[in-house]
Amino acid sequence: MSLLTLLADVSTSHLGGAIGAGLAAIGAGIGIGQIGKGAVEAIARQPEASNDIRANMILSAAFVEGVALFAVIAGLLAVLKA
Repeated sequence: MSLLTLLADVSTSHLGGAIGAGLAAIGAGIGIGQIGKGAVEAIARQPEASNDIRANMILSAAFVEGVALFAVIAGLLAVLKA
């Protein structure tokens, strides 16, 4: 099966779910990058608070990953349902 026939078989609803799942993954990557950037800058300013900053960074990253996981699953379910 060639790529063109595969793309022709994809309906609009499949495409929307796939795009949504991809955007969720990209958004999670950007969000975690911003969290890491902020944590590194904060640790550079206050090295004595590095343990508290690291703990908050890990918790925030886990929340971002959790929301992104739900969004990816919702997008993939949209692809499978349609």
